[in-house]
Amino acid sequence: MKLRKNDLVLVTSGKEKGKTGKIEKIFTSDAKVLVEGLNLYKRHVKARTQGQKSEIVTISKPLPVGNVALVCPKCKKQTRIAFMLVKDVKQRVCSKCKAEI
Repeated sequence: MKLRKNDLVLVTSGKEKGKTGKIEKIFTSDAKVLVEGLNLYKRHVKARTQGQKSEIVTISKPLPVGNVALVCPKCKKQTRIAFMLVKDVKQRVCSKCKAEI
């Protein structure tokens, strides 16, 4: 997978289309990413013990990798990731401005 934790991504489809956020976690087996502050849902949590209260908790659910696109930190545009050899080291590069990511 070409995306990494802490990459800035733009949501390209779904109810959160057009919003940006940082990747918190990557689920490689499911091909999904958890984006901070996006795709929020409410969950009702029942009290487990006598003194605890029931509450409604807001949780963030993962988005499919195909629904997000990387935002280049230099040119601030939605881009794809290319790979180039820089001093015999494979680096991720912005496809538009050729800046290292």
